[in-house]
Order: sequence, then C-alpha cells, then structure tokens
Amino acid sequence: MDLSSESVKRTLGKYKFRDVAIEELKKVHRMHPEMVPQAGTYTFSDSTQKDLLKLVGNIPVRYQGRSYNLPILMWLLDSFPFTPPICLLRPTPNMVIREGKHVDARGRIYLPGLHNWDHPKSTVNGLLTEMIAKFEEEPPLSSKNSGDGKDPTELLAYVSKLQVSEGGVKPDRPINKVTVIGGGDLGMATVMSLLAKGSVDKLVFIDLPDCATKGGTMDLEIFNLPKVEVSKDLASSVGSKVVVVTANAWSNEQSYVGVVQTNVDLYRGVIPTVTRLSPQAVLLIASQPVDIMTHVAWRQSGLPPTRVIGAGCNLDSERLNYILNVTLNTHVTGLQGWVIGEMSENKVAVMSSVGSEMIQASSSTKPLTDRAFEILKGKGQRSWSVGLSLADIAHSILMDQRKTHSVSTLAQGWGGIGVEVFLSLPCVLGATGSTRLAVMALGSEEDSKVRESIASLTSFLAQLRM
Repeated sequence: MDLSSESVKRTLGKYKFRDVAIEELKKVHRMHPEMVPQAGTYTFSDSTQKDLLKLVGNIPVRYQGRSYNLPILMWLLDSFPFTPPICLLRPTPNMVIREGKHVDARGRIYLPGLHNWDHPKSTVNGLLTEMIAKFEEEPPLSSKNSGDGKDPTELLAYVSKLQVSEGGVKPDRPINKVTVIGGGDLGMATVMSLLAKGSVDKLVFIDLPDCATKGGTMDLEIFNLPKVEVSKDLASSVGSKVVVVTANAWSNEQSYVGVVQTNVDLYRGVIPTVTRLSPQAVLLIASQPVDIMTHVAWRQSGLPPTRVIGAGCNLDSERLNYILNVTLNTHVTGLQGWVIGEMSENKVAVMSSVGSEMIQASSSTKPLTDRAFEILKGKGQRSWSVGLSLADIAHSILMDQRKTHSVSTLAQGWGGIGVEVFLSLPCVLGATGSTRLAVMALGSEEDSKVRESIASLTSFLAQLRM
C-alpha cells in the first residue's frame, strides 16, 4: 500500500493514532490490495469540513452464480482505527442506489459491525467481509438502463423486483413497515397486537443488548411468524413508517433522576440513528416515564413535534369511553370522554363535544365523568393492554385514519402553556403524524392539576442531560 504520497503523508500525520492506523492500513492492503488510500476533504452533516484519508476501491460480490465489483469508499476519521469508518457506495453514472436494510438513499452503508465497532476486535478487513456477505444477500445497486440484459447490475435489479413481488407486496405500493425497539412483555405484546390489526406489511422487532426489557425474541425466531424480522441491529429499521420504542435501560441508580437518566443515555444511542434511517417515520414512545421520554426523543431526533408522540393517556381515554357507554350505560350523544395531562396521578378526565376541531368541556357532565374516572382508576395497565393501545395508535397512522387519540404531544401554546412540555392531549393522527386539537375549557380543579404537572415536568427535565 502506497502511503508515501505527500498528500497522504500530510493527512496521516494529523491522525491521533498514526502508527496504529498505519498498521491497520497495511493489513487491509494484504487482504484487499484493490482498496487504495487517498487524501480528501470530508464534509460533515453540520457543513464543517476536515481533511481525512479515504480507502477507494471495489469489493467482489457473487450473486446468483455471477461475480460483480461494487464500488465503495471508506472515510477514515482522525481517531481511526478506534472509531469506525464512514462507508459509502460509489455508483457509476449508469447505476442507481437501492435503499434497503443496510444502505440509505444517499448510499451510506449501515452494518452491525459499524454499529458495534470495538477496535482491536473490529477491523476494516472484518468489515469488508461482512459488507460482501450482506450485499450478496441484498444487492445495493441496480442499473438505470433496461438495455439488452448484458449489464450484470440489471440482473440484480430484476431479481430484487421478483423478491418484492414474491413477498406479497406490490412494488408500486409503499410498504407499511413498523419497527418495535425493546423486547420483553410490552415489546412482544405490541408486535402481536400490530400483527392482529392487519395493517403492517413488514414488522421488525429489535431487542437491544443494553435494555432491561429483554426476552421474547428467541421465541419469535423459533416459530417464525410471517412478516416479522427479529434483529439486534438498528439498521434493520430503515424505511419504517412508524418506530415504536418500548425499551427501558438497566439501572443501578438509587435516585429517580438517575434511573431516568439511564433511559436518556440509552435513547442517545437509539433515537438519532433510527431517525436517520427512517427520516419520514413517526416516533411512538412507550418508555417510562412516557411524557419525559417523548420529550427526550423529540429533542434527540430533530424531528418536528408532530412526528414524535407518546402512548400517553390513549388507553385510559379508550377505557373511559367504554365505561361511560357500556359499564354505566349512558351512551351520551355527541360527547366523548378524554383523559389528558401528565401520565401520573395528575391526569384528569374531561367530557367534550366532538365533530369539529374546537372541543369544549361540558360542566354539566362532570359528575358522570368523575364517576367513570373512579372506576377507571381501579384498572391496571398490563403489557398486553398497553400493546393493544400502541397498535391502535400505529394503525391510525399507517392507514391515515384521521382518528383522534389522547397522546403525549408538545403542549406548548395549548391553553396558554408557554414552556416546552409534553402532555397527553387529543390529537388527530394520520400518515404525517399528529394534529393537536384546539383548547378545551378546563374546570379549576383540572386546570390546577395540569399546571402542577407542567411545573413538575419542567423542573425534572432541567435535571437531565439530554
């Protein structure tokens, strides 16, 4: 490997672990002499630039008994090899990138080996081996030309289209893909409830290694349910329309703030990644405490607040209406019950008129609402019931139902709320996320509880490191 050119030597001299980087590059040359080092300038997502080394070349991939050379490049950060390279496809003018599990629309490559990089266990040679294996399973490039069939990449495109059709999904219809992150009872309940709804074409269930809510994934792998992919790799979530997060982190902390901080730290390794892989997705949060963690997910994702919601009081609201209409046999025409506010002892029940964007509380129905709410308080929230609620929310989004749910949403501007805080409020849900309904008039008792929650949540958030 030629490291003697002035530009390469000058750039390599700026690396923090220059000697270790050189040894790693020599190992790459012995196994992959086609990967050539070059100096260049890399532009980061915040528009800053840095002079770095890159490895440029082709990797050999066999598919359907034929060999192909896929052009790639690997940018080596200045802390290489202790940080993973940034890997990209280099499509020629007659090639197009096929977005998939391991490649985004811009050609950036995502692999488990990159996500779990740990030098010296992790090496570029090992990464290239993994890359070749993954691309032999799912070709990342196809041809722009229909031509006469002589271009090998046309075969990749043709076969890939056949695979989509064989899976039962029409190529001309967007796939309803949902990812559930976090194992355990709630994750499993959510997966089964989503399948029962029938609106999901593909469901990815990701069990994180650092997650306290583990288990169930082995059984799903054993019994191999249709449409379900079990994974430990966040890259599997690429192209999701809805990402449901049920994960909670392990914690040995004694204080409540410390326990929640471990969840915040877990999210830091999850939310930005899934947002990058599925930039149009709606994030549906069920981790605890849900209002805080929905706020954290919104901050970390960079998404508009309409596309980050929490499970919030949806289950309580649906139960409240069931109690009103079935248990108490009221069948109040034109009115609907809602549980709103913080998902805590401060949540409040209100009755409102429906059928328009403006909803007004009705004081005449307060005794009835209070009675139903007392019955509701005796109902626990088991994993399967929360899973059913999450599936119902996701179904409204996937099918663009424009149905109203009480979900945790950014409440700033609602009822004079001036701070950034997430509370459960009635929102219309559809394919683009949530639309918060206009303000309802609250009674003094309900308003006091909501204000108390705002102060408590704001104070708590100030103690967390986002």
